[in-house]
Amino acid sequence: MNRLINLILAFSLAIISLPVGIFIGLLIRLTSKGPVIHWSSRVGKENKLFNMPKFRTMTLKAPHVATHLLTNAEQFITPIGKVLRRTSLDEIPQLWSIIKGDMVFVGPRPALFNQHDLITLRTQKGIHQLTPGLTGWAQVKGRDDLPISEKIAMDFYYLNNRSIALDLTIILKTVISVLEFKGVSH
Repeated sequence: MNRLINLILAFSLAIISLPVGIFIGLLIRLTSKGPVIHWSSRVGKENKLFNMPKFRTMTLKAPHVATHLLTNAEQFITPIGKVLRRTSLDEIPQLWSIIKGDMVFVGPRPALFNQHDLITLRTQKGIHQLTPGLTGWAQVKGRDDLPISEKIAMDFYYLNNRSIALDLTIILKTVISVLEFKGVSH
């Protein structure tokens, strides 16, 4: 049932967001060189890798590491990238990952393939058993502002307290956080 709900919601949002996505794609093409979509290798359920799409917000010269690990991330952000990141509009293509079944709407955010510390801690706590989400408990509690230890604690809380009520709370708090531009450092 949960898969069906994720599919219906993802297809519906994909159709609704199509005009916005086309507009964003045009802005990306007009303001920077390279593809509109960036595919990053992410860690999914049971630590299986999958390719996750996002609207490209970084230049082609950007290293493939988490943005918070860059000493001067601003130098790699495209002209439209900062706006896309702050508004979370760069996440729209992840609806494809939900449709494919690599992601769900609510779960721990998928780690980059090279975030070994995060992957190891999630595996130790059993969090790797969850399908990663477009949003999650850690995202509504601080997003980029949280250190890894706190993200793990939030993900572990979610693992042990999953429910429809918690998922709806997370979705509501996500909408509020996005509208208030909370927790995005770059």
